[in-house]
Amino acid sequence: MYDCIIVGAGPSGGTAAYHLAKQGRSVLILEKASLPRYKPCGGGVSPAIAQWFDFDFSPAISVKVDSLRFTWNLEDPVEAKIGVKEPIWMVRRDVFDHFLVQQAQKQGAKLQDNTEVTGIEFTGDAWQVNTANGSFTGRYLIAADGAKGPMAKWLGFKDRKRHLAGALEAEVPANVENTSLAHFEFGLVKNGYIWNFPKADGYSLGVGSFIGGAPPQDFKKILDEYAQSFNVDVKVCQQYGHPICLWNGNQKLHTQNAVLAGEAACVVDPMTAEGIRPSIFSGLLAASAINRALSGDINAVEEYTNAINEQWGADMAWAQKLANAFYRFPKMGYSVGVKRPSGAQIMGKILCGEMRYGEVVNRALKRLIPGFGG
Repeated sequence: MYDCIIVGAGPSGGTAAYHLAKQGRSVLILEKASLPRYKPCGGGVSPAIAQWFDFDFSPAISVKVDSLRFTWNLEDPVEAKIGVKEPIWMVRRDVFDHFLVQQAQKQGAKLQDNTEVTGIEFTGDAWQVNTANGSFTGRYLIAADGAKGPMAKWLGFKDRKRHLAGALEAEVPANVENTSLAHFEFGLVKNGYIWNFPKADGYSLGVGSFIGGAPPQDFKKILDEYAQSFNVDVKVCQQYGHPICLWNGNQKLHTQNAVLAGEAACVVDPMTAEGIRPSIFSGLLAASAINRALSGDINAVEEYTNAINEQWGADMAWAQKLANAFYRFPKMGYSVGVKRPSGAQIMGKILCGEMRYGEVVNRALKRLIPGFGG
């Protein structure tokens, strides 16, 4: 009997496992893939996550980015240093996720990878988790199995407030001229953006559309055109399409002795599609809630839902307002927002966790939408 079974070894699952194991709880992580495993992702990580851990992430960081470059239809460039205390980390998810799980294992968490969960049932006062490799029992359960995982449905979360966005990504080996510069392109894709994030040995290229209403778009063609501007060919690389679970309003994230975390909890930023920091934050809060529940706090899992909604969701409501305005009027957004001298710094500080949307969105929307706010 484990104190907690965590399904999924991504950033939220690894974080929850680390913090629970550090408190002396018995933890089992179940992961369907074999670690380390590839995960399509731009790999930008806010350095703000360091405050939630007591170990050094350096071994898991590929490069650090202190400057951003924006374009509109590959032209009209804006480039600026972000001016933050610590640059944005760029990671490869196979390395980063595995590193986090290894820290949890050092604290005593047990990992069973290559083990797909086939079903769950609550029996008596514990969860039985069935897999192809046998059954496991835990007093509490964290569903951290991502955007496509079945756990939320099995736990009874049928009508989640989630907005599914789509992305296509590729990892391109290349000799990167400037590993401290990240690129964003806003004109070539409707209702989203294209990114090129540097790594030590290549680029992470991706295109995503984050709000509804856009006509069908040929992501492969768009990504190919964008990649050519960096003299790289994405057609020779494996490309991965995947859904992203964007935050879409406050919702219940707990049930009987179980919580949702990471993308299963739809915590991704609806403006930037940043997912790693919110996933880690949800894993941190999930571990805290379950630790308190194991100590006898009968309201702990319910308080997890409230904490996520208050400490993350409130700011994501502002992010959603900004996304709806910016991506519907992107040309105007580019000229009155991105091209402002402070635009790159503000976006960089939000990505680094040094600034919240609530501090800037009201002003931004007033520039985008005349008459906004009365």
